[in-house]
Formats: sequence, structure tokens, C-alpha cells
Amino acid sequence: MTTAEAIARTAESAAGVVTEFFDRYRAHDINGMADLCSINASLSYVPVEVWGKQRVLRGDGKVGTIGKPLWTGLVTAFPDLTNTVRTVTANDDGDVVAEVDIEGTQQLPWGLIRPAGQHYCEPHLFVFHVGPDLLIDSMTGYWNDAGISQQLGHEEVD
Repeated sequence: MTTAEAIARTAESAAGVVTEFFDRYRAHDINGMADLCSINASLSYVPVEVWGKQRVLRGDGKVGTIGKPLWTGLVTAFPDLTNTVRTVTANDDGDVVAEVDIEGTQQLPWGLIRPAGQHYCEPHLFVFHVGPDLLIDSMTGYWNDAGISQQLGHEEVD
């Protein structure tokens, strides 16, 4: 029996991978989060957009080049960053949807937001795909970025 035969991807095993991902996120284990992803896993954090003088940074790319730096920045700026997984729904094809509340108190700058010691708690929706090897090969995250900015005391007017 091969390893692939021993651990088949089911809705339950795919949901378990995503649940473990958020357990590692809660523990601020950035490398552990990335270890649950395939080497070329794609990441899209739809609300992430930081405008600079020369360029616009978006939350689209790969876990290794976009995800890890974003996660590291978050746990640095919000040392008490945590999450509460509300629901995880999966199917045998590896599609997993997770409703997760993420919260923390800002201690260092995050993007264009200066720290004011404010706390935020915002619901997030994540859509994952877990491959047959039981590694995450794509993730997309959605949330109300304006809600987070407002809770942190950052009002931006265009």
C-alpha cells in the first residue's frame, strides 16, 4: 500500500488540513502554516491593496512570496493575533470553505495604519483547495478591510 492509498483525500481529511492551518495560525507558526501548503500554492487575499508612490501591492501570488510575508507582518503588528474558526465545510474534491473571525490589538504599523493600541475583530471567509497529497494548493480570503481600518481608528478618504 502506498502513502497515497493510506491517506485518501476525503471531505473530513481536507477539512482537517484547513483546521490545522488555523491552529498553526493561532500559534503564530508561520512556517508550519506554509508547510501545510504545496510548494507552488496560490494565495489571493482579495481586499489587500496598498498604494505607494511607485507601485500598488496586492495580496495575490504564492504562499511563499506573498502569504508568508503578510502573515509575518500581521503577527508582528498584532502580537496577540488570534482566530476563531466558526465553520468548516468541505467536499471529497478538496474544496473547503471556512468562516473565521480574526482579531488582534495593533502594536506596530500595519500597511498605512499607525498603531494606536486599537483592537479589531472581523469575520473572514476563506476558500481553500486541498490537493490529493493533502496539501493546500490554493486559498482565497475575503473580509471587510474598511471595517478593520475603522476599528483600528484609521479613516482614509480618497
